Amino acid sequence: MIIKKGTAFFMLLAGLCMADNSAVCAKKTDKIVLAYVTSWSKTVPDPALVTHINYAFGHVNNTFDGVRIDNESRLSEIAALKHQKPTLKIMLSIGGWGSGRFSEMAADPAKRQRFAADCKRVLTQFDLDGIDIDWEFPTSAMAKISASPADTDNFTLLMRDIRKAIGRRKLLTLASNASAKYINFRDINQYVNFVNIMSYDMGGAPKHHSALYRSENTGWMCADEAVDAHIDAGIAPKKLTLGLPFYGRGTKEIGNFLDFKRIKNIAENYTEKWDDVSKTPYMVNAEGTIVLSYENVRSIEIKCKYLHDRGLLGAMYWDYDGDDDSNTLRKAVYDNVMQPVQ
Repeated sequence: MIIKKGTAFFMLLAGLCMADNSAVCAKKTDKIVLAYVTSWSKTVPDPALVTHINYAFGHVNNTFDGVRIDNESRLSEIAALKHQKPTLKIMLSIGGWGSGRFSEMAADPAKRQRFAADCKRVLTQFDLDGIDIDWEFPTSAMAKISASPADTDNFTLLMRDIRKAIGRRKLLTLASNASAKYINFRDINQYVNFVNIMSYDMGGAPKHHSALYRSENTGWMCADEAVDAHIDAGIAPKKLTLGLPFYGRGTKEIGNFLDFKRIKNIAENYTEKWDDVSKTPYMVNAEGTIVLSYENVRSIEIKCKYLHDRGLLGAMYWDYDGDDDSNTLRKAVYDNVMQPVQ
């Protein structure tokens, strides 16, 4: 049927818009919302609240030449979510704090290539969309893992070999320290799809651990500085995700690590404050000392606006299970990142 220009065409267009929120009506955002989902949690993620999932964790195996996966049945359960949302991307994150054997594997060409080949095997076996490397951190032994001055160069070779093994259609990403140290980003840029900035754990109470901007209460770094560091290191803004913590960092009286869903249990014993310079919520004790810094809906909304303003790819958060049963933070992230671009 041929529709002439004029009233009939616009009536048809209006009908399409009402029936389907498609590209005919508005340009959809190309941003992403990536959640880390852990092997030890029980929560099944809602696919409607994420575009990407990083399953945590896989590890370098004991022979330094393959992949060992924590709780494979849980990974299969998460991978099956693609039946509900075919556009959902599921990746295996290999590493994590204290996960070792990277240095030895990456230093040996034969082991490195066998490891890369095993990454491809994992993608095929579990019908995954990519690999996320979370080596914390090349050249550093602070996580009590082996390290070598050659790790930075070998990390580049590792990313090269994984990319060659898995092909260009699969995703290859990494988690990066806020400082953008440890990795030669200009060399790996050609191999990776995007970089997840861990813009948290950048301090501890009585300092903020995930401040957006620097204030007198900010820790050793803030998220804005972390973004600048990665851009200066050679990664374009459109290949960066901003990391958001679904937990707080506290003093000994609170606990070093407190999921967002548990913060309400202590709220009546402390006073909530807002740092309008760093855009950070925090709690103080009766003496006025900061005992906990964390995220809430207000701070997440501001950070999501920031990532839009900076032209970043999207948001990443650790971890899905840290939120409460009402999806308070998950919805705040998704709604504020995935707003349609008119």
